[in-house]
Amino acid sequence: MTTKTYHRAVCPLDCPDTCSLLVEKENGKITKVDGNPDHPVTNGTICHKVRKMPERTHHPDRLLYPMKRTGKKGDFSFERITWDQAYEEITSRFKRIIEKHGSQAILPYSFFGNMGIINSEGMDRRFFNRMGARNLERTICNTAGAEGYKVTMGKAVGIDPEETIHSKVIIVWGCNLISTNLHQVIYANKARKNGARIVVIDVHRNRTAKWADHFYQIKPGSDDALAFGLMHLLIKNEWIDRTFINRYTSGYEDLQKRVEEYPPEKVSALTGLKVEQLHELAKMYGTISPSFLRIGNGLQHHKNGGRSTRLISCLPALTGQWGKIGGGALKGNAGYAEWNTYKLQRPDLHPNPAGPSTNMNQIGLALQDTADPIKALFIYNSNPAQVAPNQKLVRKGLMREDLFTVVHDLFLTDSCRYADIVLPATSHFENLDIYKSYWHLYIQLNEPVMASLGECKSNFTLFKELAARMDYDDECFQDTEENMIRDALDNSSSPYLNGITFEQLKKDGWAKLKLDETTTFPEKIPTASGKIELTSSVDRLLDQTKHPENREKPFQLISGPNHQFLNSTFSNQKSLQALEKPVVFIHPSDAEFRNIQSGDFIELFNDLGSVSLQAEVTEDVSEGVLITQGLWWDDAQKERYSINFLTSDELSDLGKGATFFTCYVDINKSS
Repeated sequence: MTTKTYHRAVCPLDCPDTCSLLVEKENGKITKVDGNPDHPVTNGTICHKVRKMPERTHHPDRLLYPMKRTGKKGDFSFERITWDQAYEEITSRFKRIIEKHGSQAILPYSFFGNMGIINSEGMDRRFFNRMGARNLERTICNTAGAEGYKVTMGKAVGIDPEETIHSKVIIVWGCNLISTNLHQVIYANKARKNGARIVVIDVHRNRTAKWADHFYQIKPGSDDALAFGLMHLLIKNEWIDRTFINRYTSGYEDLQKRVEEYPPEKVSALTGLKVEQLHELAKMYGTISPSFLRIGNGLQHHKNGGRSTRLISCLPALTGQWGKIGGGALKGNAGYAEWNTYKLQRPDLHPNPAGPSTNMNQIGLALQDTADPIKALFIYNSNPAQVAPNQKLVRKGLMREDLFTVVHDLFLTDSCRYADIVLPATSHFENLDIYKSYWHLYIQLNEPVMASLGECKSNFTLFKELAARMDYDDECFQDTEENMIRDALDNSSSPYLNGITFEQLKKDGWAKLKLDETTTFPEKIPTASGKIELTSSVDRLLDQTKHPENREKPFQLISGPNHQFLNSTFSNQKSLQALEKPVVFIHPSDAEFRNIQSGDFIELFNDLGSVSLQAEVTEDVSEGVLITQGLWWDDAQKERYSINFLTSDELSDLGKGATFFTCYVDINKSS
């Protein structure tokens, strides 16, 4: 007899929308995932890839048991072992490394493959803090933009996206919303029905650009010049709000002088936009109110990403948009949900918190260091053998025989290829956890909807049990998931969490953060001056990191996300692979010059490596720009390897972020 049950859940992906899900089970197995129609923001709509989560959860290639390497690193040779054997191998190796090299020789490598706070930065942090492990700088995604935004606004938060249905101009800057922030598209469409204009600024005529009313295609990395140029025209034409500027901002006079250096003709040359387009865009933004700026992640992956975001975030202040319903900007809203990270992570357990650290973007470099070597690497919630830049160096480091590597994951990812021990991870459907969004203002509770498959363990359980095996008897390692969720919510210094309880979340599934006029822009501006900083001392530093005018290679390569994957997640599912192609987009004039036609295979190469991709000739990209989308797992049979063999591990101007898009290559037509 078939028994169907329905359960509330939360999408765990590193995505702004953090959707509420409705999960259907038949006889204990998940058969369908849909959107939860009761959620105030996500409202029953989810993306196509999340509908494929039953396939992912019950995939025949799911890891179900611990495994130990039996052959050479790199050849996927493993045998099944017990958890006791795995724990014994891990703890004995860790103890020997600590005794001989010190605890700083052990490095955790993780990010947000699961956005649940308990399983992404909870018990794991306690474990490695107690050990005294090397610190990891987790800066691969949004730190450049977040730090740039903070320079201007003091805190990386923006307006409530629910208000954007009242916006009259919506500018989407460096963000492919249709593929990466679906519910903002829904709000924008509602605003459009009320007369709003939708504007996209990007380097690629992507799905979102084609949906917009106006598209401004700029040269990669010229976002800072465009921001200066818009401010020049706003000030020159008096499309600014002087009352707002005088009351809420600092540094206007200095900014006014700086933008004089960016007249339309100069900005046109830097950005590739026509002078007429600059005037059109500035007038639209300066004369129509309320206006909303959705600042994306794309522009911050250039070397000048912090500078660009910092300058763009000055625009709503110049036009006086903060405080208007539907006016302002949104880079991210994660800063509103201020968990009690002290209780969650227990940094006080670390004997040397200011000790050695490694930037996750430079893991390849770090693994070559012989003066202060990393001897053990523990990978979870991430796949560095795909996502990290400078893959040739990364994989050289991972191949070291003297490096003990543990990977905890749902599948045998490319990183597992180099592991000594592989541990099976639960899906989020098997975990109790709490989630926040870095876009909307609701926190949500995820309760398990199924028993753990095979012998899979959550990050929480794994690190709790490892702590016991390492003889860490601190009381915090006895906590339950519920205790830790209560700890996360217990932050008296945050007005936004005030009154939200575990009981409320368990009953309702979600709760909206407590925002009001006294705790948000413009009445509360958390900079040192209490004003929006139109100029800052950091600008002198940022001026040294303008995007390069000269390049050794003729093409700039942009490797953005695709529609069906999220980084390397989902890229092993054939049903989603069938909807994507690992291609590189090239402009017709560039293709003609190299005698390339759509369907031809071309080699992209620079000093770091080479990758072969199929060409797709299109006017959706500019001359001199190549664009590829998605991270595909390695496939030696198809000669397909990570695009990050071409990307540099140089760091951004602010936040020590990744610079994936400051990437220059040449091409050859494959024989």
